[in-house]
Amino acid sequence: MRLYTLSKRHFVLVFVVFFICFGLTVFIGIAGPNVIESSAVIAKVNNNLKMRPFKLKSNPLSTYNQQLWLTCMVQLDQPDVTESSFKLNVTMTVKLRGVEENGSSSFINNQVHNRMRTLSCAQKCAEIIVVHLGYLNYTQYEVIVDFEGLNKLPFPIKNVNFTWKTYNPSFSQVEIWFRFVFVVLTFLVTCLFAHSLRKFSMRDWGIEQKWMSILLPLLLLYNDPFFPLSFLVNSWFPGMLDDLFQSVFLCALLLFWLCVYHGIRVQGERKCLTFYFPKFFIVGLLWLSCVTLGIWQTVNELHDPTYQYRVDTGNFQGMKIFFLMVATVYILYLLFLIVRACSELRNMPYVDLRLKFLTALTFVVLVISIVILYLRFGSQVLQDNFVAELSTHYQNYILSLWLPAIEKCC
Repeated sequence: MRLYTLSKRHFVLVFVVFFICFGLTVFIGIAGPNVIESSAVIAKVNNNLKMRPFKLKSNPLSTYNQQLWLTCMVQLDQPDVTESSFKLNVTMTVKLRGVEENGSSSFINNQVHNRMRTLSCAQKCAEIIVVHLGYLNYTQYEVIVDFEGLNKLPFPIKNVNFTWKTYNPSFSQVEIWFRFVFVVLTFLVTCLFAHSLRKFSMRDWGIEQKWMSILLPLLLLYNDPFFPLSFLVNSWFPGMLDDLFQSVFLCALLLFWLCVYHGIRVQGERKCLTFYFPKFFIVGLLWLSCVTLGIWQTVNELHDPTYQYRVDTGNFQGMKIFFLMVATVYILYLLFLIVRACSELRNMPYVDLRLKFLTALTFVVLVISIVILYLRFGSQVLQDNFVAELSTHYQNYILSLWLPAIEKCC
């Protein structure tokens, strides 16, 4: 409601403050600790290619390590001048056991996991994810890995390089404080916003004010005040709760853009069936696909730590195509609403100001999100990395804070 009293100097100041705050978080991310902590294990093999199972033991772990990955890269003894590339299906057998603090061990699920992996090699072979644990029940893990079918490789194997990857405990501690600060700031902003609007009747609120009263509490949940439970409870539930909060906020933001650009043109009564239902339907499909993918992976990993979407090719490709189709419909609908609003209302004195301010903020958010996604995935953002994995590496702290949330809707 104070939008109409702002001068050009005030508008510039708003965006300058925003970019200063964002630049400060980027600086903290660059100067902060590394997100991923790695430990390499190189396994030598015999020239006869008859490999015995590899027995690997992780470093001692704590809840601050959050998750655990074991990756594998086959190193071939091939000439450097070769440009040949090939793919080979390899059967991977994995046994996983957890080690207690007293040294006793027990099998996880007490079964042998068999998975088919595709080994892709060009000048070097691509990394394979052997095991992923979404939360840690034990202080140490022991994995026995065996491969079948490597004798069909056109070149002899030089080494098999395994890498343990976990979250850096220093990063986890900084993340707790970072989230706590944002929870407090969001709570203060929410209280100030509610206090500033207390003297106005809700019927006099603009559509932006109504949506802000929804987005600010969701932003509070987005920063997840329950995040420390992840380090206190050995369960998948706190992580699933965090994913749920983030996906709800991002989908609410997508819904906000549709409603605002359409609502500016519709100043009268906005009926649920004609105004809200199509928007809820489109964004609801996006949210449903995000939550389905998250629950799908969590449930499967609880029963089989070697599970990957890449293995579940048919269902994964179907879900990806469905998501891309709905996302395309959303983008086209949003562009249609923006063009209609700008063409019909650009000459109206007050509405034009609202459109410019809203479009500028929307553009800034989209540009930052696209840049961060590109830095995370590169040109493969919609290929194998459609679901977040460690096939690429988080480079610094600030990317790790933005990316998990953006990936829920990408």
